Amino acid sequence: MKNHYWETAIVAAGLAVLGFFVYLGLGSLAERDRVVSVRGLAEREVKADRVIWPIVYKTTGNDLQALYARLNDVGETITQFLVANQVPDTAISLSAPQIVDLRADRYNPNRTADRYNVTLVTTVTTDKVDLVRSLMPRMGELLKSGIAISVGDYDSQVRYEFNGLNRIKPEMIEQATRNAREAAQQFAKDSESKLGKIKSASQGLFTVDSRDQYTPHIKRVRVVTSVNFYLDN
Repeated sequence: MKNHYWETAIVAAGLAVLGFFVYLGLGSLAERDRVVSVRGLAEREVKADRVIWPIVYKTTGNDLQALYARLNDVGETITQFLVANQVPDTAISLSAPQIVDLRADRYNPNRTADRYNVTLVTTVTTDKVDLVRSLMPRMGELLKSGIAISVGDYDSQVRYEFNGLNRIKPEMIEQATRNAREAAQQFAKDSESKLGKIKSASQGLFTVDSRDQYTPHIKRVRVVTSVNFYLDN
């Protein structure tokens, strides 16, 4: 009977100790489930490092041979103008002329005197963005050679690109993460907690857009990171 009493007491004590440790474990688990989720934004303005500039010339006529000769002269004159102003000839390309037979379209009510509408596009693709921008207002100088450049066509807009994203990615991710931590620290302060380690984080997509319609050569790079932090007492 006495041995049975001690066995019962030992089992009870063991269960009590086990329960205590289970309590501590559950408490620790509950603490670890205290998480704050925040987002950090990083933005930066950069200059475009590549430009694609279509130079469009349009004319009309009835004699295809005369039109082709005219286009050859125009293409050569435009190329000479660009090269003379430090645009590398490797950055210049001429597309095949686009010819529209206005009289071949039976549904076209505009019966003009000239039968053919011809378009020649000379494209400059280069990383010399500032040079190209300085030449754009000077295209009127070609009028001395009888060449009027067409502007404003929707399908021939100047396009600016930024290809240096990999150079600034690490700094922007660091900035976004730092901004996320600052937001989490403020949340922890307001909730009378301490900010713990990062539980998980995910990087959002980088976006590159023009700053506005008036300065398309200035790009705004943006990234948002999502970070989950533990909260400690």
